[in-house]
Formats: sequence, C-alpha cells, structure tokens
Amino acid sequence: MGRRLQHHRTALLAGLTAVTLSLALCSCASGQGDGSGGGGDAGPRAAAAPKLTSIDINPHDRAQLRRGGTLNLAIPQFSRQWSPIHTDGSESSTISVTKPLLPTFFRSDAAGTQTVNPAYLLDARAETKDGRQVVTWTLNPKAHWSDGTPITWRDIEANWKALNGKDPAYKPSSSTGFELVSSVVAGKDDFQAVMTFDRPFNEWQSMFNGAANAPLLPAALLSTPEQFNSAYLDAIPVTAGPFKVEKLDRATQTVSLVADPAWWGDRPMLDRIVFHVMLPAAMPAAFSRGDIDLVNIGPDVAGYQTVRSTKGAAFRRAGGPDFRQFTLNARTPALSDATVRQAVFQAINRDTVIRADLGGLDWPAVPLNNHLLVANQNAYRDNSLGLARYDPAEASRKLDAAGWRMDGDVRKKDGRELNLRMVIPAGVTQAQNEAASATKMLKDVGVKVTTVTAPINEFFDKYVNRNDFDIAAYSLMGTPFPASGSRSNFAQNGGTNHVGAGSPAADSALDRAAAAPDAASASEAINQADAELWKVAGILPLYQRPQLYGAKPELANIGAQGLSDIVWENVGFTK
Repeated sequence: MGRRLQHHRTALLAGLTAVTLSLALCSCASGQGDGSGGGGDAGPRAAAAPKLTSIDINPHDRAQLRRGGTLNLAIPQFSRQWSPIHTDGSESSTISVTKPLLPTFFRSDAAGTQTVNPAYLLDARAETKDGRQVVTWTLNPKAHWSDGTPITWRDIEANWKALNGKDPAYKPSSSTGFELVSSVVAGKDDFQAVMTFDRPFNEWQSMFNGAANAPLLPAALLSTPEQFNSAYLDAIPVTAGPFKVEKLDRATQTVSLVADPAWWGDRPMLDRIVFHVMLPAAMPAAFSRGDIDLVNIGPDVAGYQTVRSTKGAAFRRAGGPDFRQFTLNARTPALSDATVRQAVFQAINRDTVIRADLGGLDWPAVPLNNHLLVANQNAYRDNSLGLARYDPAEASRKLDAAGWRMDGDVRKKDGRELNLRMVIPAGVTQAQNEAASATKMLKDVGVKVTTVTAPINEFFDKYVNRNDFDIAAYSLMGTPFPASGSRSNFAQNGGTNHVGAGSPAADSALDRAAAAPDAASASEAINQADAELWKVAGILPLYQRPQLYGAKPELANIGAQGLSDIVWENVGFTK
C-alpha cells in the first residue's frame, strides 16, 4: 500500500520520528534510477538491482514547462465511494483521483520531512499548555470549497468529530490521532483552530496530510453519519484543489478533472487530467500505444518488458515504504486460531513466491521481515521470531497441535476439511503467481486452497471489505508515518484491519511510538509492535514493492515518488 490492489497505510513525521523513517538509500549495482532509460535483463538478485533512489520524478521548474495539455493516467477501478477518509474509499483509485481535488495541510519531501502547504495552511505549531499538547492550525483565508464556502476551523472540528471513533455509525478508514483529541475550538478568528490532545501525539502532522492519505473534507458533508457515509457515493460533490471534477463517467470508465479557475494558488500547468479505468495487466500496453502518459508497473514483469520495448519510454524507479503481502482473515472459523495462522506463514516459501513475482525485474528479490518498516529504512530489523522462515515440518506440528489432523491428503477437524478460500483480483499477474505458489505449498502440509478470482471492481467492495475471504493478496502502500499511519491496519479496532485480530501489546507499542519523545524511543516501540504483529500472524509480508514507472520522457514532476507528495500544480510537460 494498499488497497484496491493497493491498500494505503500511513506514515511517520518530520521532527521526532521522521529521522527514524527516512530512507537509507540502497547501494545496489547497475542503473541510477534517474528516469533516463531502460536497464538490462538483470535477474531479481539484489546485486543486479538498480540503486534505489528516494525519489525519481524528472524534476523541472515551472518556467521549464509548457502551459496546458492533458495528462492521461490509469486506475484499476471505477470507485463507488469517492471519500478517501471512508473505510470503503481508502484505496488507490479513490485516493489517486481525489488528491488533486481535496485540501491537504502538509507536503512531504523525499525524506518524509513535512512542510506546510501554503495553499491551505499559513502555520501549524504544537505546544504544551497546562501539561497537555495543543496544536494551533492557522488557515489560509483565501482557501475555499468549490461551492464558495470558506475553509474554516469548523471544517477541522467536523473532521475530528467524524474521525474520532466515538460514534460507531461513522465509518472512517482511520481514527488515529483524532481519537486522542479532547476539543477543537476557534482561535483568534474563524481561520484558526485550536486542538487539544488528551495525551501526546508526536505524529500530529499526519492529520489532514496528503502523504498520510488524510485530506480535509467539508463540514457540511460530515455533520451526520449518513452524510459522511453517503455524500461521496457515486459523486464528488465538493472539492477545494487546483483541479475540479469535469465528469465521472461510469459508461466510459473515465474520470475527467480540469484546472479550477477559482483556485487561489499557483495556476496548474495542465489543463486536464483524465483517469482511465483498466485492468492492471492492460496498463503497460496502453502506455506503449500512447493512451496513457505514465504507468505504474510495480512488480509486473511482462509489463516491465512491454515498457522496455516502447521507443523513447523513460523509467522512473525509487525505493518506497510499500510492500506486497498476504492477509489472513481471523474472523473465519478455519483461521480464528493464531496457531493455525502461524502454521500457514511457515508453510509458505516466500523466496519462491518472490522469485515468481519479481523474476525478470531489476529489483532485489529479498523477503521483507517487518510489518511497519521496509529494509532500506533506518530502524528496520527482523522481529519475526522464526515465523518468517519456511518450515513445513513446524507448520505441520502446529496444525496437529491445533487439532487439524491429516485425513488422506487433507487435514480435517470435527469432520471439516481445512479448505481456505484465497481471493485475488482479476488481471493482476503477481496475484495469480502468488495463488498458484501458495496452493502448492499449503497442499504439501495438508491445507487445501480454493482460488476465487474477483472482478477488479469487486475485490475490495464485495470481498475484502466484507470479510468474505480466508487469504487475500494485495499491496500495502506506506507513507512517512509508520506508527500512526499503519495503526488502522493492525490495531484491534482499526478501521482497515481486515485480519480482524490484533494484540493489546501491539496497540500499546504503536501508541508509545506515536507519543515517543525522541527518534530512538519511537524506533524501539515500532519494532516492539512489529514483534507482536508476528505473533498475531495476520499479515504475512512478502517483499518491498517496486516503485517502478514507465513515463513519457517529457512528463515532469511526477513518477516514483518514494515518500514525497505530488504537487499537482507543478505537474506538466517540458517545453
């Protein structure tokens, strides 16, 4: 991430814990990752992989760009829920479409450092008053919603009330940070909000943050749970960004955005952005034909080869905090026992799965052994306690101990077969590879796997979000806030915890990380949380997901972002 093929998690802050998260560049041989060209036929060995830069976007000043033009992009689904802060909208397609449309208070650079986005925020500062943390948000008085309503402290208050978790009728993707706030009141005028916390939250910059996939929405559409849950169903009624919606066209499966003439910031270089819905496997060919200008190749080896053979195509690659993983559903009877889930972990040879996914890409085929950090982050360590190791004999012992005994070729308990439904999205090559590998490996320890291939528009809406799976394969997409950002995926009451299980110890460690007074304490708490998550055995990390893009060479200021945000006003084509 994550989801809708990529599920989003959140990030780590400038200041105290940003030091912990900043990417330590991987010194892998061959290729500079500068977007200038192709790379060779290197296999997936780490030594053959390119240097993993922290950002690769073909940077250019606005003066070097030509005014106007249309940017054509691809997304994997035409969403129903267009609110990115709703649990059903926290996925890659919705987030991609709404980022140019909705307010975010900070911009993240390649190292994860946060700076104020001046279009919306003049200043934000945290202080301690009477022993409590107080954050004062000073808004840009020029900022307004597309209906003409000014953006004021009331919008911040309404977002807090909707996201703080106190009313279960609201369905937010995450309550992290907001649940720690005791009050939001007006400051010196309507354009200042004073937010008081019950306990310290050092990742407060993750709130209303584009890197954390947490934009601000208008108070008028959040005041009741019904509004929060339905206002953005099949519609994007109100915006406040450099672009506005021209048309949501379900018939043609396109979303068209145009530059908003009422925008008060730097005028967008582009006239229009058009998102085209297509299967991920079809995106590289669409790029090769010139139908789209940028393609997220990810770990698609066939797609990589298609882009490599495209005349004039530029490659953009970076190491980011994203990873491929299997989610095990603890709500199902077969996987309700953590011992069984641990056995599934140990029955899967991740090296084989990773080679199948990444073979033919110049990307390191290295297993990931941490849920919250990737291997080229400073605080990364392996806390897996042996559960990451392929050990089918130990997996069999665990299954025996849990009462699942071999009966012929399949294990049974109380007359019921151990048959797991693995749900994968259609048109995603790596998911097909993963299902085939997992089926064979689990069969070797007596676990039957039935693969269900879901239409891509239904994978999350009808299966993952509705807990209708035993195992699901997708990516989790990271941001600069690993403690607070990841919390909703892993905490027991997390809005996007699709495992349906957690641990008080993991929750406590994540809370300590978010409140830590220094980087070392935050790093230690993050790793303690990870160790507890291995015991829960709900998410099996596979590998750091490639941020690998094909791009038209003249496309500037967008590509492999790493931890950075896209500044949509500055995206355009060189002169």
